[in-house]
Amino acid sequence: MDARTHLSSFAEAAEAAVDSGALAGIVGTVTTPRETVFESAHGWRDHGRSLPMAADSVLALASMTKAVTAVGVLQLVERGLVGLDDPLGAILPFFAAPQVLDGFGADGMPLLRPARGTVTLRHLLTHSSGLANETWSADLVRFKEKTGAPTLATRTNASLEVPLLFDPGAHWQYSLGLEWTGKLIEALTGQTLGAYLAEHVTGPLGMVDTQFGPLPHQQDRLAGVFQREDDGTLHATDFALLPGEFESGGGGLYGTAQDYLVFLRMLLNRGRHDGIEILRPGTIDLMETEQIPAIAVTRMATAMPHRSNDFEPSAGLEAGWNLGGVLLREPSPNGRPAGSWGWGGLANCYFWVDGVNGLAGMVLSQVLPFGDGEVLRLFAALERDAYGKGPA
Repeated sequence: MDARTHLSSFAEAAEAAVDSGALAGIVGTVTTPRETVFESAHGWRDHGRSLPMAADSVLALASMTKAVTAVGVLQLVERGLVGLDDPLGAILPFFAAPQVLDGFGADGMPLLRPARGTVTLRHLLTHSSGLANETWSADLVRFKEKTGAPTLATRTNASLEVPLLFDPGAHWQYSLGLEWTGKLIEALTGQTLGAYLAEHVTGPLGMVDTQFGPLPHQQDRLAGVFQREDDGTLHATDFALLPGEFESGGGGLYGTAQDYLVFLRMLLNRGRHDGIEILRPGTIDLMETEQIPAIAVTRMATAMPHRSNDFEPSAGLEAGWNLGGVLLREPSPNGRPAGSWGWGGLANCYFWVDGVNGLAGMVLSQVLPFGDGEVLRLFAALERDAYGKGPA
C-alpha cells in the first residue's frame, strides 16, 4: 500500500486548525515497513508561538510509553525470566496479598477485602488486574482523599500502592498496570527502567531523543503544553512528566515523532530493525493477538476533567486488548482493519499499527485534556488519508 498519494486532507485540516487557533501545533506521520511515506508538522511548539513544530520536536509521549515498556518486558518473557501467567507476588511483594476496594462504609472510609486470585503480567499488560488510574476512577480518587494516600502526580512509590477495584481478570479498567510492569523489569534485571530500555529497546533502535524526562540539550526543541478551556480557547500550562521515585513505564517518556516512527516500523517488521532483532517474530504475533476476548474494553469516564475528557478507547467500535494497546475487533470506517491496534498519550498523542497492511501512523500534539476533539478529528483524517478513504 502506498499512502503517499492520499495524504492531503490531514495537512489541510491541520493547517486550518492552527490558523483558526484551535490548535497550537501538531505532527502527523505514516510509515510502511520500509520507509516513512508521510511526515507533516504544523503550527508552533512554544507558548509564544514563534518556534515551528517539527518532526524532531521533543514532546511528552505519556502513555505511548506503554507499548515501549511492553516490548521491554516481552524480551524478558523470551528469556524465561517471567511468564505471562506467573503470579507476581514472589517478585513484587505488593502483589503477594492484594486487597480489593469493596466500597465505602457509613463513615466514608474504604472497605477492603482480600483479592480472589493472583495478579499476573498478562493482567498488568491488558489492564485486567483490578488496578485503576485515578484520572479515570472516581473511587480511587475518593480512596486517596479519605486515606491521605499520595496522588500519582507525586511520582512516589506509595502512589502506586493502591487497592484493586475488582478481582484479577474480572473486568477491563485502564490502570497503573504498565507502571508496575516497569517495576517488574527493574526487579528482574537490577537496572532502572530507563537504563534497561536504553540498552535493549530505544538504544538499539537509535531512538536517541527518547528518555524519561527532557534532557538539558533538548530544551531548545521541547514543545510546550497547552490547556483547553471549556470555551475552546488554549492557554499555556506548565504540565511536565518528570521522574520522581520511579520512572513511569506507563507514561514517563519524552521523544520525537521521528524516534517513535522507528519503533512503529520495528513492529511492522516483526521485531527487527536494520538487522537487529528486538523481539522474535513469534513474540510480535503474541503481542498483537487479542488477550481478553471475553472482556469488553469500556468507556473511560474521567474523574479529573482538566486532565482528560470522557474517552472511548476505540471510537465506539467493538474492541479488545492485546499486549500493547486497544485492538479493533471490527473494521474502522477510516480504513483500519480488524486486528489493527494502537493507543495514545495524555497530551493528545495517538498511534496505530496495522500488521495486515503493513501501515502505521501517529499524530502528536501537546494539549490537555486527553480525548481532545480537534486532535481526534485530525487523527481520523490521517487514518482516512493513509487508507485512501478521502475526507469524512
